Amino acid sequence: MHTKQVGEHIFLIDLETGGFKNLIASYVLKGTKIIIVETGPTSSIPNLLLGLKELNVALDEVAYVAISHVHIDHGGGVGTLLKSLPNAKVIVHPRGTAHLVDPTKLWLQSKQVLGQVADIYGAPEPVPENRIIAAEDGFAINAGNNLHLEAIETLGHASHNLSYHESLNEAIFPGDAAGMYISEFDVVVPTTPPPFHLDVALQSLDKLASFKPQVLYYSHFGKASDGVKRLQDYALQIKRWGEIAEEGVRKGQNAYIITERILREDEVMRKAASFFKPHPVLMKTAIENSVQGFIDYAEKSQA
Repeated sequence: MHTKQVGEHIFLIDLETGGFKNLIASYVLKGTKIIIVETGPTSSIPNLLLGLKELNVALDEVAYVAISHVHIDHGGGVGTLLKSLPNAKVIVHPRGTAHLVDPTKLWLQSKQVLGQVADIYGAPEPVPENRIIAAEDGFAINAGNNLHLEAIETLGHASHNLSYHESLNEAIFPGDAAGMYISEFDVVVPTTPPPFHLDVALQSLDKLASFKPQVLYYSHFGKASDGVKRLQDYALQIKRWGEIAEEGVRKGQNAYIITERILREDEVMRKAASFFKPHPVLMKTAIENSVQGFIDYAEKSQA
């Protein structure tokens, strides 16, 4: 399968969602308790289960499934996964619990925002309420083998995003709070769909940087070093996107013109252009939706 060790007692599973490699990662923390961080969408659960088998993880050994937020590319598969994990509890931000228990509204909104990409991900299944832990900022788990996972409320991308700090590896699992990592080009690009809140997102990046992480484990996708610098660079990048969107909205420019300027002026996006163009999921989620998040934010700010 597609698993590899990416830290002390930490393993990555490439979920190969929709047949695309290096798109969505799930992480397995192998302490005396097993923790899975991120499930990916429903369509990826068979690959996740195969990855657990490759890592010699017995399904009844999994104690926790920690999701960063309930967007279907991150936690959409948790209801399906739990059918195979008899002893696992789900960790999620309190604002996300209702969407896990009844994902009907979440699925409808996902189809509206993502279009055909939602069908690639698959519809989420409900999670039994008694298996959910609503984790506030600072909620912590001792997984054994010196692995400690602490929830960090990091809003902006979503109103219910949790990042997770892991002290042994001086690492953070940021969900979508710190963008998307493209290892082929060693760059980070924004993940900022509507409703996006730039001011809150910048506060969250400062909060993550205060933990001084050496490593970031991106859900999209993989391990990246120089954690603090990446967080700081990402903050500068989304500030610039915000400035371009604000100016464009003020001038009455449409989304196409604003997008073209961002792609022209952002060196990171120029580097990654060849990666995005043939990729239907990323063209929709990482470019179209991300730019629209800034446009909507600018329009509300100027209203």
